Amino acid sequence: MTRRRLPIGIQTFREIREDECYYVDKTAYALRLVDQGKHFFLSRPRRFGKSLFLDTLKELFEANEPLFRGLAIHDRWDWSARRPVVRLSFGGGNYSDPEAVGTRIQEKLAATERRTGIPVGGGSPAGRFADLIEVLHRETGRRVVVLVDEYDKPILDVLGDPDAARANRDFLRGFYGVVKDSDAHIRFSFFTGVSKFTKVSLFSELNNLRDITLSPPFSSICGYTEADLDAVFAPELPNFDRERIRDWYNGYSWRGAERVYNPYDILLLFATGDFDIHWFETATPSFLVEILRRRELFAPSLETMFGTSELLSSFDVGRIEPEALLFQTGYLTIIGEEELAGRPHFQLGYPNREVRQSLNEYLLRAMSPRDAGRDAPAGRLAPLLESGDFRGAEKLLRAFFDAIPYEWHTRNDLARFEGYYPSVFYSWCAASGLDLVAEESSRRGRVDLAIRLSRSVVLVEFKVVDREADGSALRQLKERGYAGKYRASGHPIHLVGVEFSRARRNIVAFDVAPAG
Repeated sequence: MTRRRLPIGIQTFREIREDECYYVDKTAYALRLVDQGKHFFLSRPRRFGKSLFLDTLKELFEANEPLFRGLAIHDRWDWSARRPVVRLSFGGGNYSDPEAVGTRIQEKLAATERRTGIPVGGGSPAGRFADLIEVLHRETGRRVVVLVDEYDKPILDVLGDPDAARANRDFLRGFYGVVKDSDAHIRFSFFTGVSKFTKVSLFSELNNLRDITLSPPFSSICGYTEADLDAVFAPELPNFDRERIRDWYNGYSWRGAERVYNPYDILLLFATGDFDIHWFETATPSFLVEILRRRELFAPSLETMFGTSELLSSFDVGRIEPEALLFQTGYLTIIGEEELAGRPHFQLGYPNREVRQSLNEYLLRAMSPRDAGRDAPAGRLAPLLESGDFRGAEKLLRAFFDAIPYEWHTRNDLARFEGYYPSVFYSWCAASGLDLVAEESSRRGRVDLAIRLSRSVVLVEFKVVDREADGSALRQLKERGYAGKYRASGHPIHLVGVEFSRARRNIVAFDVAPAG
């Protein structure tokens, strides 16, 4: 196969097709949508291909047939039926100004009027939107297609200012309600965004949308599957270890039978040859880590979060559940599902190595002063544990906690809880790229942290004591026989009991013993 241009950052379907870039064909999903309904909503994390799919829909409804030759939909579409399209994108702009949202909408509507040659002009954004849809239908004789990209960005951009966020939300609620009121003039509508706001807030005026976010038939509508890599990117693959690609970038699931890769990561990997945090550095919303820090998140709990479909969409200004926030922004994904009381319940976990390491690096910085975080690069811990240098690991950790001033402890809410110390330890291990599981269950109970190294297993138990060490952490590891579950590996098993003192604000015991 011939190598093609990598479409990095390109969200325009026409450019990808005319410039003969690599393209993963998603047109079969477009046909399925049109056949099955009329109004749809899709939530996916940033840089997952939502904008490209929306642009594909635009070209499809405008009947630009040459662009679709050789694709799944080509022989199954009526190319004689060209429909008017109103496309609105909120991807650009600064929405902290109360007038910015309305101004942006007016600009987009004016651009559509110029493009279609149907001037409406004047009036409020909602009134102009409704008039444009009706006039387009009347003048062309065909019902209109409405496409809205990043519908939630004006709210997400100002979440740090709740008053501004509520104002933008309330404005958009009335504006989006036009789509429902104009139903007689609309053939198809599709909304995309990162978040799914609760039905009683933003979607109360637009309750006719079908949410396909967790619909298994549409689970791969964004992202690359294993088959996509084989079929489309075959010329790039010989230079890479396939298992390493899976470990770093695969793992996202929206209830589909197959997990998908992050497209941006894959394209950057092929372009640079580097396994790096390509997506995390460009897609992390500024409000994410701050919200997690304020919520005093117990970092190991990221391994054991559960939620229903309602909980995962419980997102609104001033009421953001951590599970919903982490799932919708792409930092946790569905790793298991079971039915309880007739309803699906989802187990959440990290999708891959990139997210696990990067998010915990951010959390580690958020849980510590800048000087302490700078003196404790995550990569220094893993080699010490791999080589069995537990005294070196203890020295490194003690130095880290010594660098945290007493005043920081007393003013930081998280530090008052027993979860602070194990949270820091866990995030450091996770940021180091170690293979670990928090609170892993066995028939004898749950060990706080299990670390699987290349030649050994390390089981860690944490205790917070008033002042002096009492050996309780290591004693619990021995008495409960946690090591039994790991003997089948054939590797040596090390028990590590870590005790933190509330009074001393540091480690007072780092006891190590082989499993008996």
